[in-house]
Amino acid sequence: MSLKFFSIVAAAVIPALCAADDRGYEGNDPVGTISYSLPATSLLLDVEAECEAFHAGVYAKYAAKYLGIDVPQKDENTCRITSVKVTPYTEADQSSRFLLDMGGQDVDLSFLQLTSCGLVAMPDAGLAKDVLWRFPANSGTDMFADAIVSNLSSGAATLYRKGEDANGRVAVQQNVMVAKTLEQKASETASLIFSLRKKRMQIITGDTDATYSGEAMGAAIDEIARLEKEYMTMFTGYSEKRTQKMTFDIVPEKDKKMYVAFRVSETAGLLPADELSGKPVALEIIPQSVAEPQGEQAKANEKKAKDSRYIVYRMPAVCVVKLNDGKNLLFQGRLPIYQFGTDSTLPLNARLKSKK
Repeated sequence: MSLKFFSIVAAAVIPALCAADDRGYEGNDPVGTISYSLPATSLLLDVEAECEAFHAGVYAKYAAKYLGIDVPQKDENTCRITSVKVTPYTEADQSSRFLLDMGGQDVDLSFLQLTSCGLVAMPDAGLAKDVLWRFPANSGTDMFADAIVSNLSSGAATLYRKGEDANGRVAVQQNVMVAKTLEQKASETASLIFSLRKKRMQIITGDTDATYSGEAMGAAIDEIARLEKEYMTMFTGYSEKRTQKMTFDIVPEKDKKMYVAFRVSETAGLLPADELSGKPVALEIIPQSVAEPQGEQAKANEKKAKDSRYIVYRMPAVCVVKLNDGKNLLFQGRLPIYQFGTDSTLPLNARLKSKK
């Protein structure tokens, strides 16, 4: 047994025994016993999604008429999963807890690991250093708001005043301001786009009264391109994208192989499993079978173990883990999961040796 490990266990157990003498023991476990748990596996899912909110252009329905292009006519929200990482962690299975009566014997305790959740029986303490323990320690800008197209146009209305003509009326012309229709504004914006394209061609070909050269020509062309893009957005629309990252924790149960890992909503993005507004993403666990001990020697060893003092330990089962959203397989891999493994016994006087 490792002297260092024995010191850690003694440091955890002896103060509790001393406290029992001084103040009285109030725990439920018998005095003088060591309580330990079997290991369990929890799956931590690191999920990344890209959510996109598309805003249709205010002049979208006139894009085909004035620009000859087809563009989306309605706002739309989408969310797609771009990355999934599944990491198995080890923790204490509080539903599988055992008491070990030392009985004053020199017992090899190297199979126990002292964790933040208490003592855990690990089948090979030499590999414990490689175990991952679970408990170690909107943009609201409206791009359509800025435009240089006026919202008003000049119209003419005919008013009448009393006069001396045969009908008793005299026509008077008076100008008034009336709001432009959406189509009129779309037509003017399209004209601006074509005007910018024409101006850019004139600068490039030199067919203009102004002289552009060097950096001045490049700056002028870039500015025209920027303005054209802004006006085109009025027809084509624009998208706002955001990246969302969330983690989800799943503790598998031995008799349960299907889980709703999390949900995905087109508007809200990644959601926990209990939020029913999203589409479920299913996690499936398929344990691989573990062979039973074979031969007469295995039966003899089993009888011998029953006649002697022993501890209970657990070996993990290798499982195929699949994650899918109903249409796409997002993740598939082979992971060791303790809950689907095998519980067995080990004599107290056994000495475990790890491979170096």
